[in-house]
Amino acid sequence: MNISDDHVTWFRNSSPYINAHRGRTFVVMLPGDAIASPCFQYIVHDLTLLHSLGIKLVLVHGARPQINSHLQAAGIDTNFDRHTRIIDQQAMQPVLEAIGNIRLRLEGMFSMGLVNSPMFNASLQLVSGNFVIAKPVGIREGQDYQYTGEVRRIQVNAIRQQLDNGNLVLLSPIGCSPTGELFNLNSDEVASAAAIALKADKLILMGVESGIHDGKGELLREMTPHQAVQLLSSGDLKNDDTERQLTAACHAASNGVPRSHLVSYANDGSLLRELFTRDGCGTLVTLEIYENIRNAHIEDVGGILELIAPLEEAGVLVRRSRELLENEINRFTVIARDGMVIGCAALYPFNDESQSGEVACVAIHPSYRNQQRAAQLLHHLEKRAKTQGLTRLFVLTTQAAHWFMEQGFSPVSVDDLPVKRRSLYNYQRNSKVFCKSL
Repeated sequence: MNISDDHVTWFRNSSPYINAHRGRTFVVMLPGDAIASPCFQYIVHDLTLLHSLGIKLVLVHGARPQINSHLQAAGIDTNFDRHTRIIDQQAMQPVLEAIGNIRLRLEGMFSMGLVNSPMFNASLQLVSGNFVIAKPVGIREGQDYQYTGEVRRIQVNAIRQQLDNGNLVLLSPIGCSPTGELFNLNSDEVASAAAIALKADKLILMGVESGIHDGKGELLREMTPHQAVQLLSSGDLKNDDTERQLTAACHAASNGVPRSHLVSYANDGSLLRELFTRDGCGTLVTLEIYENIRNAHIEDVGGILELIAPLEEAGVLVRRSRELLENEINRFTVIARDGMVIGCAALYPFNDESQSGEVACVAIHPSYRNQQRAAQLLHHLEKRAKTQGLTRLFVLTTQAAHWFMEQGFSPVSVDDLPVKRRSLYNYQRNSKVFCKSL
């Protein structure tokens, strides 16, 4: 397959996500490090693409390295407490200058429309304003946080009006109080609070890391808020930025935001891969069941047919028509991953006195093999068989004999099959017969 074919395949596979994301509201957190990164122009291009696909975008920017630079130039030192910068009156002016510079730079970048660039004819409006109402942190354990604040509320109606008008909304880590004072805010908190208040469909937090990794350095593709809390409590996260992002993702997911994503700004195209491929490239924090084993529904017939077709062509499975599958769909169990059928198997009880059944049509999508999914599917069928009063399971196979033996099945002869099933045995296929006692 050449590059052109790869592009066509990727674009076709992304179409379900294009349809699913259209009209949705995403809150995207852009840390100050990302804005200073050479990759940031490509992130702007990708955000423009998302907007052109009908996604409503609320962008929240950070400013930590830029604030550090302005404070250093002014000869001002600030202290941190629990990852929060304490801002006094003297430090507030450099903070406002740093944030103002970033806001103007972002407005400029989203206004680019050069010929032969990805943003040609984009015609975007990036709107900012006093959308975040703040309150002072106050005094904690004797420490006066002065001009450091926290989110009091988000001006939801004003933001939605701008989104409905087709504009992108930009939120800065500065909030106004009802008394007219300005307070420096944690940008991750602003992003999380905005996603919750707007009932956003996604919160996307971009950081230098590609997501959350386990002790072996393996990327954790998805986790629940409960798992996130356990990880945060363990102290195993060594990166402060990642810890803040995971805290924000956990808070959002626990307060009604269906999905929060942690992705890298340093990897070009990571935003698109995370949103338009089934497995993504970052960490997903979600209350939803992203992958589960369940009884098949009539709507799964098309997915099952697509899954088993290559195995039928290779002679591994017996051919099944759509009509047959529709009639027997209640016999099937599937593994569904984000709406896609990636595994299936069927259980056929024998209607006789043998208390036996047959496992058939075991198939796993090629991209998800060698990860114990077939074993999990078989275990699910065994529990289902027990609830139906079955004591033995048979399986007939031409190419998976060793795998079934590894799962506890023993070879038997055709004569050991129940009489009715034996009469249907296809001697041309010459399948091997295995049995397992439950």
